[in-house]
This record gives sequence, structure tokens and C-alpha cells, in this order.
Amino acid sequence: MNAMTLARSEFILGGQRSGKSRRAELLAQQWLGQSGEHRAVLIATARPWDDEMRERIRRHQQDRAERVRGMVTVEEPVQLAQALLQHSAAHTLVVVDCLTLWLTNLLMPAPGLEIKDAAQAAWELAGLLVEAIESAPGPLVLVGNEIGLGVIPMGRETRSFVDALGQLNQQVAGACERVTLMAAGLPLTLKAPL
Repeated sequence: MNAMTLARSEFILGGQRSGKSRRAELLAQQWLGQSGEHRAVLIATARPWDDEMRERIRRHQQDRAERVRGMVTVEEPVQLAQALLQHSAAHTLVVVDCLTLWLTNLLMPAPGLEIKDAAQAAWELAGLLVEAIESAPGPLVLVGNEIGLGVIPMGRETRSFVDALGQLNQQVAGACERVTLMAAGLPLTLKAPL
């Protein structure tokens, strides 16, 4: 792949297996290759709530370790803004993968991990996330799913989640310099730095 320019903040959206995480990894590889002083941190938001998810996480960790040597992984399923600010620095690229799972953790947590007033907490944490994106001292790459392109889902809870994710995506897109939509492994720039 040709060299990609890194924006101060990029939001990568797309469907499942569209190439979102791969683009984020390529940006991290490029960043790490530019200087020996550069660091890269991945903030992973997934929670291993069942055997399939545990296996998926293990496979992602193994594949990422092979593809992006030197990138450190930090797991933070809820306090994302705090983790982003903790790890962001001028010479550190922070990749967040993914915002959809983060919102799922807040609005539809696994049994035993429920959050009181989850919807209110989600919007408060989303506001803090937008502030963290805007004030982070180093470059950011955030990954999220675009799930609102299909039919209207059945079930009130599912429709509410699709609505909430659409609102979160709009807020994050507004805070980021670049927004990229991935489809079939190909990037389409929706918003570019001025």
C-alpha cells in the first residue's frame, strides 16, 4: 500500500470485515517506521464475554503482534476518554478499536457488569471522549462500525442501539480531522483535514 498521510485524528468507519482495523494497523506501522522515538498504543475495548469472543480476541492479538511489531495493547472497555488521555503524547499514536464495542459495553453490558443509568452514563462518557479527542496531544486513529445502512432492525433495544451508535459516530466524526469509510478494503475519504 502507498504511504498514507496521518491526520491529527482519523475516524475509520465501515462494516464488519471492511478493512477498518487493517487501515488503522497500516497507519500505526507507518507511524512507527517514521522515527525511533515514535510509539503506538492500541486501546482495545472488547470484553471476552463468551468462548467465541475470547478466541476472536486471542486471534486479533496474535495477528496484530505479527503485523505491527512494537505496538502496545491496553484493554479498556469503559473509561475510554481517560485511557486515551493517559496514553496520548506527541510521539505516541493511539489507536482505539473499537467504538462500537465500547458503546455495547455501556448500553448492553454482559451480565454482572451492568451500569446504573447506562444511557445517561453513555452520553456523559461520549462527551468526555469527544473532549479527549479534541485535546489529545498526539495523533489518534479511532475505529467504529457503520451499522445504519441496512433495514430497520426489529426490536426496540436493537433500534435504540443503532440510533445511539449513529449519534456517537456523528459526534466523533465532528471531532476528528479525517473520516474514512472502508468498503471491501478500500478507503473513501468522507472528511479531510483543511
